[in-house]
Amino acid sequence: MSSFNRRILLSSLVALGACGFQPAYGPKGGAQALRGRVLFADPGNENDFALLRRLEERLGRPEAPLYRLSYRLSVTEEGLAITPAQETTRYNVLGKADFSLTEIATGRVVLSGAVDNFTSYSATGTTVSTQTAKRDSYARLMVILADRIVGRLLGVDLGAAK
Repeated sequence: MSSFNRRILLSSLVALGACGFQPAYGPKGGAQALRGRVLFADPGNENDFALLRRLEERLGRPEAPLYRLSYRLSVTEEGLAITPAQETTRYNVLGKADFSLTEIATGRVVLSGAVDNFTSYSATGTTVSTQTAKRDSYARLMVILADRIVGRLLGVDLGAAK
């Protein structure tokens, strides 16, 4: 017997519509107010470039900027698994991004906050594979942090903020 029930699915969709659920990237979604309207701080290193690339994927390149997004990244790495021979075989990469969305015309801060997360990588392979895993881990962390920033930005009612 299938656990899929069309009546439950349809009633759930109706309930979402009734509560005002609206897709963020839909015609009247929150992302449209920010699409192409956010000027990003200049990147200074590889992590900044990866974060900026993902922010531009999600919010578009600034065409007619109304807002400025500034951020400060802090990334640390800690050994997680240590063998009896005192060799570290796994690392956690911890990241935090403090950010601020400012209205360019007035200088008023619309939203500020911080997001954090972590990724991991294994150091048990060859030097090349470990370095590749490390770079990938940092890149994944920047995508996660950028997505969390965008999630916070999409929750801001820019019309009410003026």
